[in-house]
Amino acid sequence: LLALATCLCFVASNAHEAYAALAGLETGITLLFFLLYLLRLDAKMRWLFWPLADIFNSVIAALFLLGVCLFAIIVKSNKGTLAGGVLGLILLVLCVVDTVLLCKKISFARPRGRNAPAR
Repeated sequence: LLALATCLCFVASNAHEAYAALAGLETGITLLFFLLYLLRLDAKMRWLFWPLADIFNSVIAALFLLGVCLFAIIVKSNKGTLAGGVLGLILLVLCVVDTVLLCKKISFARPRGRNAPAR
């Protein structure tokens, strides 16, 4: 929801298209990961280690958000761009928190799937 709010702020303020494109792309990717986990498709599509893909997405999004949102705050052509930049920085913090939590959760030494021993 925060990525969507960031995108809407950038679109409503007629900010540079790159700002809205990045926020919109992050909204779409986050929605796809949400649906993937909600519909349990990660268990059906075992050919990719989905938590690692989620970590990769969060790291790349955080790097892009850092650049774009800092630039939007520095330029602050209007209040919508400034609000989108601030919301984007909050989203950046959430991406970093997501990365840290997922890194603590996964273990590459532990077996995955149905053959994994119960804890």
